[in-house]
Amino acid sequence: MNTWRARLLPPALAIVFSAVLCSAVLLFSGADPVATLAEMIGRVGRGGTAVDILNTAAAYYLVAIAAAIGFQMNLLNIGIEGQYRLAACVAAIVGGAISLPFGLHAVVVVVVGAATGALWCGIAALLKVYRGVSEVISTIMLNTLSIGVIAYLVQTFGELRGNTLGTAAIPPSGQVPGLSFGSAGTVFGLVLLSVAIGVGYALLRDRTRYGFDLRATGLSPTAAKAGGVDSKKMVLTAMLLSGAIAGLAGLPEILGRDHTFTINFPTGYGFAGLAIALLGRNHPVGVAFGALLWSFLDKSSLTLDNIGVPKEIVIILQGTIVLSVVVAYELVRRRELAAEQRRVGRALAATGGDRA
Repeated sequence: MNTWRARLLPPALAIVFSAVLCSAVLLFSGADPVATLAEMIGRVGRGGTAVDILNTAAAYYLVAIAAAIGFQMNLLNIGIEGQYRLAACVAAIVGGAISLPFGLHAVVVVVVGAATGALWCGIAALLKVYRGVSEVISTIMLNTLSIGVIAYLVQTFGELRGNTLGTAAIPPSGQVPGLSFGSAGTVFGLVLLSVAIGVGYALLRDRTRYGFDLRATGLSPTAAKAGGVDSKKMVLTAMLLSGAIAGLAGLPEILGRDHTFTINFPTGYGFAGLAIALLGRNHPVGVAFGALLWSFLDKSSLTLDNIGVPKEIVIILQGTIVLSVVVAYELVRRRELAAEQRRVGRALAATGGDRA
């Protein structure tokens, strides 16, 4: 999969296939595909949609990078949903309870969020390394457990404001100012944190020995172990790193807008992150485009009711895109593998003929 054809063909096939399938679904439901797409694109230029897309994409990017780190090791961190929500809750509690100088206060909140996510994911990592428990089962169970823990923490440390129960408000010293665009909204300051995480992930993945060991262990644990890589250590550190990054995903909203954690805190980011990581093929740039696309589909779908198209059609589109990418890459991979085998066969036959 190193040729330009192998790199460009799968995304092109996926786009064509998903566009055809979704157009068919829209036509079947009595909607005009062209008008639907035009309405979704037009929505971006109205109100604060563009800023909302960017802010949501930042959170999607963080959870997708967290998933991608696990995927590099063939680990399925299904617990990202619970990790980022619990981390946001604990970070908000700590942020509202302490008093520190501006800047340092926010740094402490970010560190607490990352540490909480890492520790929660670390439970599944320890169970896998020392007891052989599948990370899929343990992280799913931890997702469910996190719901109860969050409810207990909000009930214990929260306060009632109007009809909403939430944690104590984080004071101005712990808030992170954003970039205001007037009536179009404000871009969260911690969007830059997503960029920094993306750069760090790219360097870790492609420029460090740890990144090489990470990918090597995912491709062949036996070969990596023969090369001196401690597979248990790799599993543990990869899961901790994945959980730490997941723990940051809820902080842009906490520190940039809400300044508190309520029971209405956004859900679903974790499961979207798994799909976005697949969509971006675990590559930092590919994941960034996937996060922006996913966020665009989420936010622009809100206008579809205006033209009589159910906004749930976007869910079909999102699922189709991910499925198309996975299938397209697999088809192209098999085609390239078969072509490589034919080239090797011809080379061996030519070598045998020369010797004869």
